[in-house]
Amino acid sequence: MTDRLDQKVQVQSLVDIVAERLEAAIISGTLEPGSRLSEQALATSLGVSRGPLREAIRRLEGRKLLERKPNIGVRVAALSLRDLREILQVREALEGMACALAARHMSDADIAALAGLLDDHEGQKSVRDGTGYYQESKDYDFHFSIVTGSGNQRLIQMLLGDLYYLLRVYRYKSSTKPGRAQEALQEHQEIIAALTTRDSVAAEAAMRRHLRNARRYVEEQLAAEGAAVPEPVGPLSRKPGRIGSLG
Repeated sequence: MTDRLDQKVQVQSLVDIVAERLEAAIISGTLEPGSRLSEQALATSLGVSRGPLREAIRRLEGRKLLERKPNIGVRVAALSLRDLREILQVREALEGMACALAARHMSDADIAALAGLLDDHEGQKSVRDGTGYYQESKDYDFHFSIVTGSGNQRLIQMLLGDLYYLLRVYRYKSSTKPGRAQEALQEHQEIIAALTTRDSVAAEAAMRRHLRNARRYVEEQLAAEGAAVPEPVGPLSRKPGRIGSLG
């Protein structure tokens, strides 16, 4: 992302920072779905005490990114391929509907801001290199902005509730396949074009096509990887790879 000098600086607590770093590590795959966390190793890696780390873990449990299992401990949440496929099918229908509503309800200023957001995304080195398409959560997430722009509170609750954070893991995963990052950016630009002309039918079709392509990439990757469960995770630096906002 490019620096945003027009955004006010916000004071963050240590818990906020730790939670952001853990979330970015989960989304980037540095902490893989199903892997078990070691509090001691993470505290050492991040240079923090157990207190703020445990509070950050509880926060990510609330977002369904982490789950606590009796006699096992805390693991990164994971979906079976069948569950993921069904959820992504539902998401395609609902978010397509949200995009159609956004074409009617988003203001011109909101759509212009969304186009500006894509300019930021296009400037990402990982997008230019084709290694991934990382989107920060909420206001800097293209899909989040469109869903909120629909103005339909029921849709917003369904699409931006518990599964929002977990699906971000698989969204990023699909973008790392060679060629997918640039394709996804182009598909986002096609959605913007439909929103700009207030064509709700074209907007829904473009969104559904985009999500259908993303789902196919995720399914192909997961099927290729099989169902192996990763080993317990130690320090964040153990596995190389992009960690979103960690750097």
